[in-house]
Amino acid sequence: MAEVSDIRLGSDVVSSDEVSVGTIVSLLVDADGFTPRALVVKHEESFAGRVLAAEKFFTTDEVVIPITAVVSTTDGVVHLSMAAQDVRRQPLYLTYRRPEPTREEAVLEEGQLITGGLGLPRVEEVANKADGQVEIDRGENVMLGTTGRRLGRVEDVLLDHGELVGVVIRPEGFFKRDVVLPIRFVNRADDMALFADLTESDIDQLKPFVDSEP
Repeated sequence: MAEVSDIRLGSDVVSSDEVSVGTIVSLLVDADGFTPRALVVKHEESFAGRVLAAEKFFTTDEVVIPITAVVSTTDGVVHLSMAAQDVRRQPLYLTYRRPEPTREEAVLEEGQLITGGLGLPRVEEVANKADGQVEIDRGENVMLGTTGRRLGRVEDVLLDHGELVGVVIRPEGFFKRDVVLPIRFVNRADDMALFADLTESDIDQLKPFVDSEP
């Protein structure tokens, strides 16, 4: 795997033919071990308006890029091994499907059609990631064990030679500035939150985050 230590949430992404293809909005990692697997990349101009055939009123503009497609990271810019047209062919991260309606829902929809109602059908949002993977994105909660206390929210991710080594936390009452939470303290995660196992002494020793980017 290429050196990916500079991958950060919000990093610009450039294709092999030097086309800007978006920015990183999420990192997909294994829930067990937190190994990075893919980037979720958003491009408001090129990808916006990709309409889903099943539900014409939904659009999506985020695609999944395998982390193995990263060639290098330079000055905060992530360079890929694939051309722009290939990036656009990558799977959409979010898709929407309409679940089979219950009998009551079917009757209600039929009544809306007869009366000219404009109610929208119920849909489910599906994230395109493998079982056992979770997303880490900016603003995600970081919780203190099982206490229900919130340490803060994810501000960024920190990688070293392809390994997730920590997350930057935006303070939530505990700190005066952003701090680094080493990934060893995170004992579990889901798509809504990271759960850290720390003592009060551990919290006091978390180091402030110093951004080395210009």
